[in-house]
Amino acid sequence: MTQKIKNILIIILLFLGITLIFLLTLLSRRVARVSEDAIGNTAGNLLNGGLFCEDEGIVYFANAYDNHTLYSMNPDESEIKKISNVPVSSINAAGKYLFYYQNASASTTDFTSFFRIDGVYRATKDGRKSTCLKRVPSPCLSLYGNTVFYQNYNTKKGTSLCRIDIDRQNGKEILPAHDSSNPSCIYQGSIYFGGTKKDHYLYRLDTESDTVSTVWDGNLYSPIIQDDWVYYMDISGNYRLCRYHLYDQNVQILTEDRLDFFNVTGEWIYYQKSDQNEPALKRITIDGQKEEIVAEGVYQHINATSRYVYFNAYDQPTPVYHTPVNGPVMVGTFNAVPLS
Repeated sequence: MTQKIKNILIIILLFLGITLIFLLTLLSRRVARVSEDAIGNTAGNLLNGGLFCEDEGIVYFANAYDNHTLYSMNPDESEIKKISNVPVSSINAAGKYLFYYQNASASTTDFTSFFRIDGVYRATKDGRKSTCLKRVPSPCLSLYGNTVFYQNYNTKKGTSLCRIDIDRQNGKEILPAHDSSNPSCIYQGSIYFGGTKKDHYLYRLDTESDTVSTVWDGNLYSPIIQDDWVYYMDISGNYRLCRYHLYDQNVQILTEDRLDFFNVTGEWIYYQKSDQNEPALKRITIDGQKEEIVAEGVYQHINATSRYVYFNAYDQPTPVYHTPVNGPVMVGTFNAVPLS
């Protein structure tokens, strides 16, 4: 074999090696698609901060005992693991990924916090390979299929509703800042939200066409949909809890209590009763029966998994309390204090 042929072979091998490295790099950066009808978290959780999210038998949560950084565990609260130093909220999960809002302004002792940026992020479920989809202050975000819908807060213009694909493509504003539409409630391929400016009607955003239509001219706040029923706080009725059927147009009053927050968890509705003298976290069945006090006092961040409902005292991140979603009320302390 002549030297010329050897040189040609070496060049060919080098070219093939470089090509292989290039292809492997492209594949490693490729964003895997998720199911087209995947919903990243429940509306009730997202409306309460999105601090807990369950997907494929794993619970991902913002650990209040560790500056709301990202953790995972089993639904029975075993095998608690820290998976990121990032303070998070609005947690969504689907396929191989987590989607969340990263709050870089939250205080941490980690040196890498100096290099963090607020924004909407995607990361693999082990907390690695974090990618910023959009550098914006976002009060709330939700995942539907391969699109993230997020609020974009601007101190001068207000809060607009935007969307971006999970691979950072096709980002755009859907609704301008004159109406801070909340994307938490996704049902049968559409986003349902209550108006906040000219009226408080129930609106529907078609996620395919980005068009908005009026569903019902009620007077509602914080809609959550389950089995064709829209659960909501009735503004004209002193923020009592009601439900409206999407197809029968039937309205039912579930309680005359004034609400601050609520979450629908299968057969039960957990809500914070707003009362100056007797505030309490309570629960009723989805038809308004079996009213019970869960805990006396003022609580917030009512998040639910398949096993537990989590909450904390108002403006006191810790301790975090929990009670079984179903069965008798048994309030205890959620022990997720990281080991020193």
